[in-house]
Amino acid sequence: MTDPNRTTGLATTPAPEVARADDGADKAKNEKPRGLWSDAWRDLRRRPLFLIASSIIVVLLIIAAFPQLFTHTDPNFQDLTKARQTPSAEAWFGYDNLGRDLYARTIIGARASILVGLVATLLTVLLGGVIGIVAGYFGGKVDTLISRFSEIFMGLPFVLGAIVILTTMNADITIPSGARVITQVVATIAVLSWPISMRIMRSAAIAAKQQDYVKAARALGASPARVIMRHVLPNTLAPVMVYATIALGGFIGAEATLSFLGIGLREPVVSWGVMIAESRNYIQAAPHLLFFPAGFLVATVLAFVMLGDAVRDALDPKQK
Repeated sequence: MTDPNRTTGLATTPAPEVARADDGADKAKNEKPRGLWSDAWRDLRRRPLFLIASSIIVVLLIIAAFPQLFTHTDPNFQDLTKARQTPSAEAWFGYDNLGRDLYARTIIGARASILVGLVATLLTVLLGGVIGIVAGYFGGKVDTLISRFSEIFMGLPFVLGAIVILTTMNADITIPSGARVITQVVATIAVLSWPISMRIMRSAAIAAKQQDYVKAARALGASPARVIMRHVLPNTLAPVMVYATIALGGFIGAEATLSFLGIGLREPVVSWGVMIAESRNYIQAAPHLLFFPAGFLVATVLAFVMLGDAVRDALDPKQK
């Protein structure tokens, strides 16, 4: 006879599949829900495009911040007997038309070029972001007035507008100082570029203010400033950050364009754009004068564009 007090293994031991399911459920309960930025960072670390672009950008930022780690040569020291000499063991990148070490000038030039891009991007995003979030949140006549005003700047060609602004600023100055020229170039880029970031922020603010949590905050009597800072702004930063990352590379290229035209940075400032401008009369006779600064410029712009693409894909739920 079967002992009624005896328990079988089936009754006391759960099935392996059930145990694994319970463990998975417990882990899911213990895991904290990830936000947009943490989820994006988790996704970015798995993207080779992001890792490659980030590595290049980190190296370039180190070069710009600490050029003395890479060269101790004076970039303005001239030796006309070495003018336009090709790369060698003594000078890795050769010499320019005045006998200056091209490697030292390329390393030192990274600081001015990247500085212009960083500051111009920061100023553009701040100016356009503040105006755009105000226009998108309040709407009505405020939005209409700001939108029509921004269209004036968007209809102005960038190069033509920069020529007019920079030429006017330097009309009565024979040789402007380096700091003055950098400030002028940064301000010009920001003035001509802010409408793009304004439109991006405006669109994001219009979408954010329609959300239930924003309507609830307004219904509870929160002031517009509090609603914007606590609820609207955090949910509108993603598209602006993507634009800023891509625009930074574009602004570095814009500095080189303006310097090549003779209205941007100029001597005694050392930048990649200035070096490219100085090499235009010697491209056939000494192509290395153009190759090295242009190569660094292209690599920098491409790295920021790649980084922006990776950030955009990570922050866009449709790309998941």
